[in-house]
Amino acid sequence: MDNIKQIVKEKYAEIARQTKEQNAPSCCGATSACSVVDYSIFSENYDTLQGYHPDADLGLGCGLPTEYAGIMPGNSVLDLGSGAGNDCFVARALVGESGYVAGIDFTEAMVEKARENARKLGYGNVDFIQGDIEDIPVRYGVVDVVISNCVLNLVPDKEKAFSEMYRVLKQGGHFCISDVVLQGELPVGVKEDAAMYAGCVSGALPRDEYIRIIEDAGFLNVEVKKEKKIELPDELLLLYMSAEELELFKNGDTGIFSITVTGKKAEGCGCGCSCS
Repeated sequence: MDNIKQIVKEKYAEIARQTKEQNAPSCCGATSACSVVDYSIFSENYDTLQGYHPDADLGLGCGLPTEYAGIMPGNSVLDLGSGAGNDCFVARALVGESGYVAGIDFTEAMVEKARENARKLGYGNVDFIQGDIEDIPVRYGVVDVVISNCVLNLVPDKEKAFSEMYRVLKQGGHFCISDVVLQGELPVGVKEDAAMYAGCVSGALPRDEYIRIIEDAGFLNVEVKKEKKIELPDELLLLYMSAEELELFKNGDTGIFSITVTGKKAEGCGCGCSCS
């Protein structure tokens, strides 16, 4: 796990030093064999969102987690794997002057880039912290909403990450995350090459297992709000299947998907502690 984390940190430090255009064919993920990776197959269009800041958009997301997050003015929001601050600044437009947004990222270079963007925008209620999602440096029960965008698939211990997410949320708080999952049995060669083509596939779990981990962490009302099949290039798929099999694969339910999921922490956590 430590090796995976070090690889992720090194790759994202490299990405932090580049622009969105340079990152279009870039490299990330939990694989040391990574060469050229195309993030554009995942990314969503942020251009029309209030608070969008192009300098903070490195094109690394796979959804719009703020879209279904129910963020209200005055909320406290925590973004896990905040990168250069893209989703934090969109969240800040929703919480307003009376709210607070914090972003946590594992990579020092990303945190510094996000802080620089926040300074340019003059935001006094947006902070960025270096930290590990498996050990979130935030007190128990202080966050209204947790968001995350295409990050948790890269975390080695997903059970610990969702447990930590549950811990930092207030009673009745909720999350909205976008991530990459697998559905059905992909041919081994397709999965391996897909990880090379789009690095965030490398740590993706089967969809049902991903949802189970969330529910096992204690979350209620877990719901997939949005789902999009990731279209891999035909030339890659044809290395492992016939034209007829390709047609069935493309029209079927098996594949790589980006999903946006929501869930809620119970009003009373039931842990027997002095939750606040």
